[in-house]
Amino acid sequence: MSNFCYDWNLMEIRNIAIIAHVDHGKTTLTDNMLEQCGMREAGVSMDSNALEQERGITIYAKNTSVFYNGTKINIVDTPGHADFGSEVERVLRSIDSVLLIVDAQEGPMPQTRFVLKKSLELGLKPILVLNKIDKPGANVEKAHDEVFELFMELGATDEQLDFTTVYAIGRDGTAKRKMDDPLVDLKPLFDTVLEKVPPAANDTTKPFRMQPFNLAYDNFLGRLGVGRVYEGIAKNGQTVTIVNPITGTRRPGKITKLFSFEGTNRKEVDEVVAGDIAMIAGIADIFIGETVATDPNVEALPAITVDEPTIKLDFLVNNSPFAGREGKFVTTRQIRERLEKELEINVGLRVDFEPDPDRALEGFKVYGRGEMHIAVLLENMRREGFEIQVSQPQAIVKDIDGVKSEPFEEVTIDVPSEFQGSVIEKLGKRAFIMKDMKIHQNSVRMLFEGPTRGLFGYRGQFMIDTKGEGIMASRFLEFRAYAGFIEKRSVGSMTSMESGKALGFALGNLQDRGQLYIGPQTEVYEGMVIGNTAKGDEMVVNPTKGKQLTNMRASGTDETILLIPPIAVTIERGLEIMTEDEYLEITPKSTRIRKQVLQESGRAKKQKKD
Repeated sequence: MSNFCYDWNLMEIRNIAIIAHVDHGKTTLTDNMLEQCGMREAGVSMDSNALEQERGITIYAKNTSVFYNGTKINIVDTPGHADFGSEVERVLRSIDSVLLIVDAQEGPMPQTRFVLKKSLELGLKPILVLNKIDKPGANVEKAHDEVFELFMELGATDEQLDFTTVYAIGRDGTAKRKMDDPLVDLKPLFDTVLEKVPPAANDTTKPFRMQPFNLAYDNFLGRLGVGRVYEGIAKNGQTVTIVNPITGTRRPGKITKLFSFEGTNRKEVDEVVAGDIAMIAGIADIFIGETVATDPNVEALPAITVDEPTIKLDFLVNNSPFAGREGKFVTTRQIRERLEKELEINVGLRVDFEPDPDRALEGFKVYGRGEMHIAVLLENMRREGFEIQVSQPQAIVKDIDGVKSEPFEEVTIDVPSEFQGSVIEKLGKRAFIMKDMKIHQNSVRMLFEGPTRGLFGYRGQFMIDTKGEGIMASRFLEFRAYAGFIEKRSVGSMTSMESGKALGFALGNLQDRGQLYIGPQTEVYEGMVIGNTAKGDEMVVNPTKGKQLTNMRASGTDETILLIPPIAVTIERGLEIMTEDEYLEITPKSTRIRKQVLQESGRAKKQKKD
């Protein structure tokens, strides 16, 4: 561990965010920055959430700090997946510069464009960190040129175009200012931050004013607000005014505790000063984007705005035959309270709590930024003990200037050249148009644009078509004219006609008709979807049927049943492969796809009626 970081005579504060496309190395770099400053406990990562550790991605923006040469550097680690873009947007308003991390082999990717665009629009001047320069396919010059072209394309000013570049191997905790320099530690990166990032404005003569960009919760202190202190000094016990920037309403409050950040830990302090990022306790109803100030007549800071949701689906009470077996929270009221709590911190989410007469069951319409955005919420709910079922995600369609419009996405595909034909064919059927293609040795990078709903159910197919070797990333573009009919699903549903335990004999016969979602001894009920059919036809089957026993012995020995391992239905996969007439049933231990109408006769009547 390096020992070049010191906490002495703190003079200035620097506020930076680390932004990048998913898996370009943000969190690993941040972890090593902390470690080299002696501020990271062994085994502790910025990705501390269980879901983040399991998936290997950052989902929630988190802030930390290090001390270097008498300067406090506040660092906010942000998500790289497009579905969590709202986490990035609200952070950027509170910092003074960004470290733009780009994989030296992959170059800029869709989310690179998104986060860089937001940064440039706010007038920030990024520092480029070309990471993973040790990868066999790394091309530093090419990646740098592509980033420069992206800056120009996004309308960067001359000052922003004059960005500084640092070369790094985040995994090893090393960086350098020039490619010819030796790789020792991260000192060159810290020096660049102090040299290029302006000190945080620290006017302590004005009354205290801050704006939360994140919320936390403590069992003893309740809701906590995390935000940038723009002006003044706050002290414990101070009375403050909270202003909602949208409604303009004002209400009184009192700060009961103040915290600053040291590494990944929060430290209780007596006061916080302008320029710092701090946490305040005592305001039970504080929300992201509000202004907290000591002046009752304070002008509210501009509201924190984020891009609109692009998909919608129903969150419903679970009414399957297995309802209530595993969950602690199963009622409409409990689901409503949980969604209301989520809205306080998840600024990219919208929920319509109004009753809908067309909805078959009690529930709520939920609007999100993408399938993963919704899947993470559902996964958190199931771990908390909720039972719920959801409808198939639908793209949001709205009228814009008299034109029926829907969200469009830009999709970047990296695949070995042998798979490009299959990708082009499948995306073409889903109304995607190729905009660009670049060939590099044996791989191809293709750029497509098309409607969001054209991607529903494709990611799993993409992995099969490219034998797991393809990389696909997407970002929201804008609402455009409705693209019309899209051919999406080429398989049908295999639905159980009986309730009971699935038997190996029955499944052995059924697996020739398609892919199964269950194995032997799995409990099923009538109307539960147990697999798909290769020919695209809906099929009602009996997975509980056993082999008929007779007194006659067959010649030879009985054949051994060889079952192909079933496809596990996860929340994300379920959201992808379910159809419009199905629900995804989610409980603390199980995920199942089921027909909305369980009885076959009922489904036939409904189909005839429709």
